[in-house]
Amino acid sequence: MSDDIVEKTKATGSLYFNGVEGEKPFELWRSFDKYLGKDLSLFITGKLYAREKIPHPTRQLVTVAVLTVLSRPEELKLHIQAALNVGCTAPEIAEVIFQTFTYGGIPTVNTALKVLRDVLKERGQWPIAE
Repeated sequence: MSDDIVEKTKATGSLYFNGVEGEKPFELWRSFDKYLGKDLSLFITGKLYAREKIPHPTRQLVTVAVLTVLSRPEELKLHIQAALNVGCTAPEIAEVIFQTFTYGGIPTVNTALKVLRDVLKERGQWPIAE
């Protein structure tokens, strides 16, 4: 394994998840299989998330949209935090969530907006100033 992929994994992980509260996926994976957990982390964070084809804020907004439509609130919370960490604004994230209505329906939008509100409250950024 190259030192480069380890450094990319650390840098991207820090960029996305620095200050994120709660259990991170890597910790969960590692608790069951430390070697597979490391391999997953190196691939997902060090290779996939570290790609420079699109900017990190765009990548996180796409992730928020997908997780909203799939109705995955726990994972959505993690990636809303990551989106804020890479420079996305709360109004941008809310707009992305609203845009998923056609594909996911109002219940998924409402769930995602509640997750966004909870994250903003935890960060002392609620209510959103306009």
